Amino acid sequence: MRTRPVLLTAAIMLATLLVAGALAAATVVFGGLYNVAATEQHLQPIFTLLEIAMRQSVRLRARNIEPPMLADEAMVLTGAACYRDNCAQCHGAPGVAQGAIGKSMQPLPGPLVDAPRHWKPRELYWVTRHGIRMSGMPAWQYRLSDAELWSVVAFMQRLPELNALQYAKLVRQAPATPACGIEFQRRPAQLPGDARRGKRALFQYACNACHSIPGVTGAAVHVGPPLAGVARRSLIAGTLANTPENLALWLRETQRVKPMTAMPQLGVSEQDARDIAAYLATLH
Repeated sequence: MRTRPVLLTAAIMLATLLVAGALAAATVVFGGLYNVAATEQHLQPIFTLLEIAMRQSVRLRARNIEPPMLADEAMVLTGAACYRDNCAQCHGAPGVAQGAIGKSMQPLPGPLVDAPRHWKPRELYWVTRHGIRMSGMPAWQYRLSDAELWSVVAFMQRLPELNALQYAKLVRQAPATPACGIEFQRRPAQLPGDARRGKRALFQYACNACHSIPGVTGAAVHVGPPLAGVARRSLIAGTLANTPENLALWLRETQRVKPMTAMPQLGVSEQDARDIAAYLATLH
């Protein structure tokens, strides 16, 4: 008979703790008590927790990826060019310091000279392709071809063996800047437009930095017109008839379609333009 009072007391104590925890969290969030300045580091327990969560997340999602052969010298040289152009400014390289942006970020982008000792090739590929949310690590899936992504992984396998002189020699042998991403931007579309892929492409091309877009998370922005109901509009940018083909053209050739418009040309690939147009066509 004493079990019920004990269980009731335990339930009341648990509910009290949950309410107290919620109130404390609300105080921290809405009271602005947590300092988000990049001039301050995360507390060590928070940093450790985030790092563990990140590592476990990557390992889970990369577990079934099969890497190609990574010893090909041409692949390594392509990866060296991609690394030089896109990675060294945040991660540094043998004898090369991180750029000002990389040094100033919190959490700090770590050096990758020892990355193969901590990550398997499939995990490095997954991180390079998908990025790490809320860390500053971008997703290169919408900037580099799959072959270029794997070439970066191939180059990172070589990094631990390189001193400063060897690294400098290797990047001199690599294709000249700009070497990476050209193939990705120029490749023809191979699939019909897909709204699901298009929704993801919208925020990977930073469209939500200027437009509020139904279904795409972002701040309240008023730089460009909101895209709610864009499928019902008769014209695109007051210039083109609103068809999927014209919308894809506008996304790819913005300045040619409407010279001097405030909307920049974002380097959208043909496939991504089709996919984005497919998603925007659902916004009635």
